[in-house]
Amino acid sequence: MLVLVGLLLTFHTFAQTDQLRKSIYFNGGSFEIDEFQSEMLSDWLDSIPNLLDKYQIQLISHTDPIGGKEYNQWLSQMRSNEVFQLLIQKDIPENSITIKDWGLENPVYTNQTYRGMRLNRRVDVILHPLVF
Repeated sequence: MLVLVGLLLTFHTFAQTDQLRKSIYFNGGSFEIDEFQSEMLSDWLDSIPNLLDKYQIQLISHTDPIGGKEYNQWLSQMRSNEVFQLLIQKDIPENSITIKDWGLENPVYTNQTYRGMRLNRRVDVILHPLVF
């Protein structure tokens, strides 16, 4: 029994660390992806062999707190939609993509500094390994 628990914990840890992540950053109040960010995302996706056979794609969008909760929820949705459209243009099927829009909730970085707010203006593209 102890061996089985150890194996399950090892597998769970491996599966979590096997995810891949790329962040797309935005200017304050903007949902436009600049050419540099677009190219970086495209190059990153192209570098992953058998992407669609191995991963489920999750988009998680964030904002800084400037503008209030309602505005930032809208901005978060617009940002994830822009990244979603880039993925669709790369022939990634819609059903391979899930989206979570956090808006100003659950910031990863502090919003007490300019740097932290800048880092919170992003969409994380997370590739979760498919489990068969």
